[in-house]
Parts: sequence; structure tokens; C-alpha cells
Amino acid sequence: MRRTTTLTGLTMAAALALSACGGQQDRSGDSGADAESCETGQGRLNIATGNSTGVYYVIGGGLAKLVNDKTDLQASSAETGASVQNIQQVVAGDYDAGFSLADTAADAVNGTGSFSEKQDIRTLGRVYDNYTQVVVRKGADIDSVEDFKGKTISTGSPKSGTEVIANRLIESAGLDLKDVKRQRLDLTKTVDGMKDGSIDGLVWSGGLPTPAITDLLTSMGDDVEFIDITGQLKDMQEVNEVYEEASIPADTYDLSEDVPTISVPNVIVVREDMEDNVACALTTLMIDEKDALVQVHPAAEEIDAETMTETGPVPLHDGSERALEEAK
Repeated sequence: MRRTTTLTGLTMAAALALSACGGQQDRSGDSGADAESCETGQGRLNIATGNSTGVYYVIGGGLAKLVNDKTDLQASSAETGASVQNIQQVVAGDYDAGFSLADTAADAVNGTGSFSEKQDIRTLGRVYDNYTQVVVRKGADIDSVEDFKGKTISTGSPKSGTEVIANRLIESAGLDLKDVKRQRLDLTKTVDGMKDGSIDGLVWSGGLPTPAITDLLTSMGDDVEFIDITGQLKDMQEVNEVYEEASIPADTYDLSEDVPTISVPNVIVVREDMEDNVACALTTLMIDEKDALVQVHPAAEEIDAETMTETGPVPLHDGSERALEEAK
């Protein structure tokens, strides 16, 4: 497992990256470049990220800045509700690319879960893994997911990948969703609720470290704790095989020991009609400029040409496939 940077260094890097962010959502036009090349040509690229205190937002902002600095495209990134919403809005043409958990993307191409119909999406590749982080208030009598019954739990923003995972965790523990007082809150409001005592626990799926979780643990100290959810892994894998056993290293949040948990890969989704040269250029950019993205957030350390091809049932974009073949 990788080691983490300090919060101070991360915050400075994130601030630099987020200077590229914006809310513009115009669909990019014809780049004018040779489709057989790996050059972008001119145009716009709008990236859907996630909660402003999450890793999607930080890395998405860093990627937009790289695109602006290294290509002829004009890129912007925007805060969103994350995975489900991102896929819906990429398909609708509101954004050109969006971050998503691999389980949500698999649901999209299969027409299951939050998607009533199969979605025609592609990926630029697998980028890094999300870790399911379940934090509860001490004194709330929550030692396992089964103990969520009757408790007030934040399950993430509506239409987010966190919400998908949280609901599956609850059901895998033999509970009905109605058994839990679910609060569909973004991460900022979730952390505020933990601090003021209105929420008993939270489920969050994010890269390591997640800035808002760092803030929560720093502020509340011994009043909160992580719980082990790996007892739900087998049942979760029956729903979607992308779930994997993992651990949150102790040094991520200055804990006394590693926390066993469940991870799921992240992918960047695009439409099938994105020009091959643009997809190729974006994928190549992430590989070649990996060090710059790591400076924005250490989760980008996982970007690798070998693992980027591991996108499960979601096909790689033809341009990305070409870029990854050339990178090997």
C-alpha cells in the first residue's frame, strides 16, 4: 500500500488543481484533428467530478488543468452528485467525461440497478480504487452494518456511487432499506451532521485520503471510529464481482491499525462518439503526466497502463485502447 502525503501538502496541491474548475457544461464539438492521431485538436472538454470535499473533485480539477496546459482543448470540471448522475449527464451530452465507480458503470451498461435501460458508454480506463469508509460515533452502539437498524446513517448524495454501495451494504446485512434512517447527504453535510450529533454514522466511497474524512477524524478524534465491513464482501460480490477486499492503511488517517474494508475501482466514462484521437490523447496524458496528478492527490499513484485496461464489462473507448496498447 502506498503512503499518504500530509494534509497540508494535499490542500496546497488541491488548491492549485481546482483553479481549473468551472461549471461550463457545453458539449465539445469537432476537434478538427486527424482521428487516427493522438492529438486533441481544438474544442471543449467538460468533466463531471463529484462532491467538493471528495477525491473525484480534486483529481478532476487536476486533470482539467493538465488538459488546458498540455493540449489545445479548453477544459473545465464541475462539482456533481458523482457516479450515477455523471453517467446520466455524460450520456445526455451535458458533460464529455465523468468519474464513476466501476460497479455503477457496470450497472449502466447492463441496464440494472439505477439504470432501467442499457447505457452506451465507454471508458478512458481504470484510474484508481475507492475504499468504502464507514465511520460511526462512539456510543452509537454500531459495531457492524447489522447495527445500522434504527440508526441515522448518511448514505451519500442522491445518484452517487456511495449511495449505491451503502444501499447494497445494508441489504447484504439482511436489513431492509426502511430499517435504517437514511440521510442522502453530500459529504460536507454528512461531516457537519457527525460533528453536531445528528448523524450516527456514515458510508463514504472515496480515494485515500479523502479530505473531508481527514477533517472529521481530526475534529472528533476518539469520538468516532471506523468499523470493519468485510463480513458483507461475499454477498456484495454476488451482486457485482468488481468488489474486492482491501484495507485502509493506518497512516492514511493516523490510525492505530489498518482498517479492513471493501474497495471498488474507479473509471472515467465517456460517450462512444467521442473522437478516437481525443480519447487517445486524454488517456496518454494521464499516463505521461501521472506525476503531476499525484501532486494533486496521492490516489493518482495507482494510474498504470497495465491496470487501466481492467474496466470489467464496460468497454474501453477505441482511442483509449490504442493509447494503452502503445504505452505497454
